[in-house]
Amino acid sequence: MTAAAAKTRSDSPDDIPAETLAEKPDDGRSGGRVRRGGRWIEHWDPEDEGFWRERGERVARRNLAFSVLSEHIGFSIWSLWSVMVLFMGPEYGVDPAGKFFLVAMPTLVGGVLRVPYTFAVARFGGRNWTVLSAAMLLVPVAVAAVVMEPGTSYGTFLLVAALAGVGGGNFASSMTNINSFYPLRKKGWALGLNAGGGNIGVPVIQLLGLLVIGTAGAAHPRIVLAVYVPLIVLAAVLAALFMDNLAPVTNDTGAALDAAREPHTWVMSLLYIGTFGSFIGYSFAFGLVLQNQFARTPLQAASLTFIGPLLGSLIRPVGGRLADRFGGARITLGNFAAMGLATGVVIYASAARSLPVFLVGFIALFVLTGLGNGSTYKMIPGIFQAQALRRGLAGEEAAVYGRRLSGAAMGLIGAVGALGGLAINLAFRQSFLVAGSGTPAFVSFLVCYVVCGAVTWGVYLRPAVRGRRTAQAADGADAAAVEGERRPVYAEV
Repeated sequence: MTAAAAKTRSDSPDDIPAETLAEKPDDGRSGGRVRRGGRWIEHWDPEDEGFWRERGERVARRNLAFSVLSEHIGFSIWSLWSVMVLFMGPEYGVDPAGKFFLVAMPTLVGGVLRVPYTFAVARFGGRNWTVLSAAMLLVPVAVAAVVMEPGTSYGTFLLVAALAGVGGGNFASSMTNINSFYPLRKKGWALGLNAGGGNIGVPVIQLLGLLVIGTAGAAHPRIVLAVYVPLIVLAAVLAALFMDNLAPVTNDTGAALDAAREPHTWVMSLLYIGTFGSFIGYSFAFGLVLQNQFARTPLQAASLTFIGPLLGSLIRPVGGRLADRFGGARITLGNFAAMGLATGVVIYASAARSLPVFLVGFIALFVLTGLGNGSTYKMIPGIFQAQALRRGLAGEEAAVYGRRLSGAAMGLIGAVGALGGLAINLAFRQSFLVAGSGTPAFVSFLVCYVVCGAVTWGVYLRPAVRGRRTAQAADGADAAAVEGERRPVYAEV
């Protein structure tokens, strides 16, 4: 063994052989990306069960754990202004419609940033980008601490709120990175856990806001901001120390273009608007709806707003697990049906001004959005794996095709889905402006869930035309069903 190889082996995490991981010197570019810093894994094949069992699973779990931490804090900063508006009393001079638009700004910026953040993982490495993107969260926190006081102009508040959108971009890079670490058979659980742990950042910062309002009072929003500065630094340091970059993961402009041309990318974007768009939109708007429709004080609103996002976040991995077992499309369809029923309850309670019934229906909606988040994200790799089988590919060739397209599609789907949160808040803003109530907005959301359910059934679950050869997306399934069977078009997606 050479001295260099011995050094590499001693520095390698979790027993990965020296030939699979090597520190790359600060020597410029390699493979179309910046290769600076250490902890580059040169070989990664999670679909190989022997590799996964002996070495891969340990490394993947470690990267998942610190990815969750960073994404968790990113979600907290993304939803920062859903908490800051609770501190903004009459002395700030911002009306309810203005507050809805204010909390919508980070959603817009975060959704747009998800596209470049998706490609940043392959460009710079998952570990390197996690460190940088975590450190960038200090900017919106520091600037908010400067401007958060009465007398600041509304335009300044809008600009500073937009900076918090960087926290939304973290989701796309984190999910793209973890998607590369896990085999197809484990993606539903891993992606659900990664996203669910990140989503919990929303109720955590809302709980912190409740604690500050209940103890120090609504005049001290800077306490919330001060808490997050050391947490951001901690997340960046831990990512630098314990995460890895995957050298086999490279940017593929052709894959991005292929994913954009693929109709399934846009179908799944619509479904993700219905699930994640609802989750993040409701999370940002919940407190304002309680204040304006049910006359809750900031403390009363803050004492309730965290419940829905917390339950929705916790159940997201369950949605992924159920999708792994029963098929993502089946779980997603049932979920949209349940979301429609819950929305009906909310519409009744909104019209009747019944807070207890409203809370039951709205919290049920949160739980269902979380469940649907997990099942829809599981569908993405399965769909593109099925597309590979339709094209006559098999084995590793099919797996490579599926990873290539699903990784590129996730960024686009995540970005469009996040913009659904913007639509939610704009719908509430218009609803309160015109009707003084959120009821019209909820009616429009019900129509959306009906459409999403119909699309899920029509594209992925309707019986195939008799006599038509249909691809199956199940792991290890034959590339085509027996001719003449009436099975769903994508039976195992």
